[in-house]
Amino acid sequence: MNDIQGRGYANPDVLVSTGWLAEHLTDPSIRIVESNEDPLLYPSGHVPGAVQIDWTHDLNDPVLRDYLDKAGFEALMSRNGIGNDTTVVFYGDKNNWWACYAFWVFQLFGHTNAKVVDGGRAKWELEKRPLTREVPTYPATSYTAPERDDTVIRAFRDQVLAHVRAGRPLVDVRSPGEYSGELLHMPNYPQEGALRGGHIPGAASVPWARAANPEDGTFKTADELCAIYEGEKGLKADDDIVAYCRIGERSSHTWFVLKYLLGYKNVRNYDGSWTEWGNSVGVPIEK
Repeated sequence: MNDIQGRGYANPDVLVSTGWLAEHLTDPSIRIVESNEDPLLYPSGHVPGAVQIDWTHDLNDPVLRDYLDKAGFEALMSRNGIGNDTTVVFYGDKNNWWACYAFWVFQLFGHTNAKVVDGGRAKWELEKRPLTREVPTYPATSYTAPERDDTVIRAFRDQVLAHVRAGRPLVDVRSPGEYSGELLHMPNYPQEGALRGGHIPGAASVPWARAANPEDGTFKTADELCAIYEGEKGLKADDDIVAYCRIGERSSHTWFVLKYLLGYKNVRNYDGSWTEWGNSVGVPIEK
């Protein structure tokens, strides 16, 4: 039993270790994908063989505030050499929050053959594993995607409003200052993007990073995660839960933890998050 298998997760196979990744750098059945907040990290050095998928340029529609459509996803997969049967292995900066965001978008198109590197870029670098500036190229594939399915793991504003009125649980994964309304964005970021500060009524505050070990970015054990989400906040595995942050990226990390590591069945990510809710007319907030 390896370390990940021994942590008690509901779906341990969704994670791979940095050691596993090092042994599969040239495995033709996988495609390694780096997704970061900092766009300069990948060109400065990345895991050999990894391609970059950028959340702004690759995953979002250039005009609508929405994700790419079926044709766009198929083109993305094709140009990165990803086939329908390719195992996509994500890693990134910030304890994998952008990697989990990309993972979440891939699930909207049903690419379930996907994994996340436990500890992400930080752990790979801490272990002084190799990095390269060589950008790989792969033969284009003929990828066939279904229409994007927003009904299962994505929540929209009106659905969240109904969720609030029904008294169902929400998890606000932002910093305590954002939750209280003192800040409109993360500490040390420009304080812009929302007219009002606070949180969605009834939301529990669980900053996303509590799910990760600060020393290397690996995920905490299932018992440790249960102590946070269930012991402190009273969530249950069969709850209907909505997670949100500012634009849906940090909450993708929490969505991943609840759905895959703890095995919760009904968890949705509200990607409109505070940039939408904090600016919307006629929706309630709490401070």
